[in-house]
Amino acid sequence: MSGHSTYQPQSAFMKWMEARLPIASLIHSSFVSYPTPRNLNYWWTFGGILSLMLGAQILTGIVLVMHYVPQETMAFNSVEHIMRDVNYGWLLRYLHSNGASMFFVAVYIHMFRGMYYGSYKEPREVLWILGVIIYLLMMATGFLGYTLPWGQMSFWGATVITNFFSAIPLVGEAVVTWLWGGFAVGNPTLQRFFSLHYLLPFVIAGVVLLHVWALHVVGQNNPTGIEPKSSKDTVPFTPYATVKDGFFMVVFMIVFAWFVFYTPNYLGHADNYIPANPAVTPAHIVPEWYYLPFYAILRAVPDKLLGVIALFASILILMFLPWLDTSKVKSARYRPLFRQFFWIFVAVCLGLGWLGAKPAEGGYVIAARILTIYYFAHFLIILPLLGFIEKTKPLPNSIEESVLGHGAAAPKKA
Repeated sequence: MSGHSTYQPQSAFMKWMEARLPIASLIHSSFVSYPTPRNLNYWWTFGGILSLMLGAQILTGIVLVMHYVPQETMAFNSVEHIMRDVNYGWLLRYLHSNGASMFFVAVYIHMFRGMYYGSYKEPREVLWILGVIIYLLMMATGFLGYTLPWGQMSFWGATVITNFFSAIPLVGEAVVTWLWGGFAVGNPTLQRFFSLHYLLPFVIAGVVLLHVWALHVVGQNNPTGIEPKSSKDTVPFTPYATVKDGFFMVVFMIVFAWFVFYTPNYLGHADNYIPANPAVTPAHIVPEWYYLPFYAILRAVPDKLLGVIALFASILILMFLPWLDTSKVKSARYRPLFRQFFWIFVAVCLGLGWLGAKPAEGGYVIAARILTIYYFAHFLIILPLLGFIEKTKPLPNSIEESVLGHGAAAPKKA
C-alpha cells in the first residue's frame, strides 16, 4: 500500500545514488509518504516501541557478551563482575534484564490491540502469523537468557522446562539429552543456551523485517476496521504518525527508566542471586512473569504429555485466529457482544498469570483448570459462534466519516 515513491533527489550525489541503489526512495515511501489511516490512536504506537526495544536489547546484549563467560563455574561470577567492575556494567545489565520485561509488556499490548480491533483478519492473515512467529522466538530467547546468570532459578528453571520435552513419545529422551548436551543440566547446556540466546535476536530482527514488509503491502488496520477508500482517509506517515509514535516512545522510556533506576529487581527473582546448586532445590520454581499464564496451563493438566501439548497449543492456536473468528466485522467498536467476551478473555489471561506464580496445589489447580478450559473455549467455541449470532452495529461509510462525524464528507451546496 506504500505505492510508488514520490521522492525526488535534489543533489547530484543523491541523483547518482538513486539511479544505482534507490534506498532513499525506499525509506521515503515507507516512512515519510506512506499513507496512514487518519484515525489511528496511541494503541498503534507499540509497533514502533517494539522496534526500539529490539534494537536496545541487541545493543546492550552485544556489549554484555564482551564480559560474560558461558562456563558453569564462572558464569555467575562474570555477571557479578559486570555489575561491580565494568564501567556502567550495572546499567547495561539492568537495561537488558528489564528491557526483556518491557519488551513483553509492549508485545502483549500490541497483541491484545490486534485482537480487539481485528487486525488479524483478511487481508492481514500473513502479517498476524508473522507476529505470532516473532512472539514464539521472543519466548525462546527470553527463556534462554533467563538461564545465563546461572543462579538458582536459572538452573532449576532450565532443568524443569527442558524435562518436559521428555514427555514426547519415542524421541523425548533423545531431545532432552540433546538440549542438555549430556545427561544433566551442566556446562554444555549453558554453552548451547548462550549460543542460541545470542543468535535468536538476529533471527527475530529478520522476521520483523518480513513483518514490516507484509504491513506495507496490505496497509495498517485502524480502529474502525474499514479499509481506506480515498486519500481523505489517510495522512502521510511523517509527521502525523512519527510525532505520535515519538511522543509515546518517550512516555514508555520514562516507565522503563523508572524500573531500571528505582526498582531494577522488582520483576526478577531473589533466588537468582544465589549461585546455582544442583543439590538444593528452591522451595518454589517459577519462570519469568511473562511466561506465567502458559506455566499455569501446563500445570493445570494432570498428565505430563497432555500438559506439554496444552502449553504449545495455547500459543499455536493464535496462528489460526484469522479463521476461528467468523465475523465479517473487524473492530470491537461495532461488535458489542464480542467486546464483552474480549475483556473476559483478558481477565482470564491475567488470572492464569496470577495462578502461574502460585503453588500447584489445592484451589489454585482447580482455578487454573477452569481458566484453561475457558482459554481454549474462547478460540474454539465462542469466537466461531459469535460470527453467526452477534448483531453488529452499523459501520461508517469511510474513515473520514468516522473521524469528522456523519455528513462531514458531504459537499456543501452553493
